[in-house]
Amino acid sequence: MTAYAIFQGDITDADGYESYKPLAAQAVEEHGGTYLVRGGEYLPLEGPPPRSRTVILEFESMDAAKQWYESVSYSKARPIRQAASEGSLYLVEA
Repeated sequence: MTAYAIFQGDITDADGYESYKPLAAQAVEEHGGTYLVRGGEYLPLEGPPPRSRTVILEFESMDAAKQWYESVSYSKARPIRQAASEGSLYLVEA
């Protein structure tokens, strides 16, 4: 069953976040993930507006998404994102 990793956050250090992007992209590719959304404009329709950045990744399964998150390659990128942004990252099974 397909799974999605969803990040919704605000970038607090633009330079730091730029250094995160290539490391994250490499880890996503290594684990068979696909970027579906990388930022972009949004239109709030109900409730409070979302954070300023949304990223959605697609993986073939929840296990594949967990393996990506826990991988050695993403463990190098994760602390950079955490230091350069505030927000939530979660997995959703479809």
